[in-house]
Amino acid sequence: MSEIVRLEGVGRSHAGPPPVTALHPCDLTVHSGEFLAVTGPSGSGKSTLLHLLGLLDTPTAGRYMLDGIDTGQLSDRDRSTLRGRRIGFVFQSFHLLPHRTAEENVLLAGVYNRTPGERRRKAARDALDRVGLGHRADALPTTLSGGERQRVAIARALVNRPDLLLCDEPTGNLDSASASAVLDRFEQLNDEGFTLVMITHDPAVAARARRVVRIGDGRLTEPAAHR
Repeated sequence: MSEIVRLEGVGRSHAGPPPVTALHPCDLTVHSGEFLAVTGPSGSGKSTLLHLLGLLDTPTAGRYMLDGIDTGQLSDRDRSTLRGRRIGFVFQSFHLLPHRTAEENVLLAGVYNRTPGERRRKAARDALDRVGLGHRADALPTTLSGGERQRVAIARALVNRPDLLLCDEPTGNLDSASASAVLDRFEQLNDEGFTLVMITHDPAVAARARRVVRIGDGRLTEPAAHR
């Protein structure tokens, strides 16, 4: 399998005072088609790692290769373009515009990539169908359940067919039944070939991934056994 993510001694620290190490230098490889969970308690460094993987922040040590591209050599503009084209995000709080329909929220992801209107609309409909919400395309987020809103957020993340799907505590605001349905959807997407990295503090949620690594006090440890 090809490598989507390769971290080589990647770390992140803040000068202070006092100086703070948010993530100690670490190595990590994620191959195409993997479903990886990164688990650990609050404040362990999970968010720092996610921000680095998502090109939302830059490492202060090491090298991050994304699908063979050395991200440390890119300008801010090129990093932003790469992020928009190659990475999809699913957040705990959904981040949907309340006065826009489900379809319009998904359409926004294509706007940033300057996708033509008709192609963008078809891609949005296809993404909503993929998460089982094609019939709610015209619904406002305020009329959707928490699980449905998260599925709209997943559709938005999928619309550009990203190489890497980053999921930040995606079940944190959901009841157990909705959380299980969202995890079922992630497993289905992974079976279809999508590469997922999921950040979670919940060991039961992490156990749904195919591979688990742990982080504590800013230190990434070796993965547990594969399922």
